[in-house]
Amino acid sequence: MLKRLALVFVCILTVTTLLFSSPAKAEGDISRGKQIFAANCAQCHMGGKNVVIPTKTLSKADLEKYNMDSLEAITTQVKNGKSAMPAFLGKLDEQDIEDVATYVLAQAEKGW
Repeated sequence: MLKRLALVFVCILTVTTLLFSSPAKAEGDISRGKQIFAANCAQCHMGGKNVVIPTKTLSKADLEKYNMDSLEAITTQVKNGKSAMPAFLGKLDEQDIEDVATYVLAQAEKGW
């Protein structure tokens, strides 16, 4: 009886976790993102800085301040460009863009 009760508890816990947990966040490959960043982004953003608009860095604080602290926001900016930043969709494919966005978020968390 105790084994059955334990099994029922585990099943309920598993179903509850599946129903109420948030979906997994898609992430790219950080190692590839680092290489793509070095080849395409570091000219303006070396070390998480911004040589064009120095007040808009890739630091965690600035990403949060400008609502750019998500994979979706960064991928959108990389794809479409904005202001002085050129669009990279066409030069980079979707996976490259996801990888570089994942790298940027990881580096921002580490403080570059």
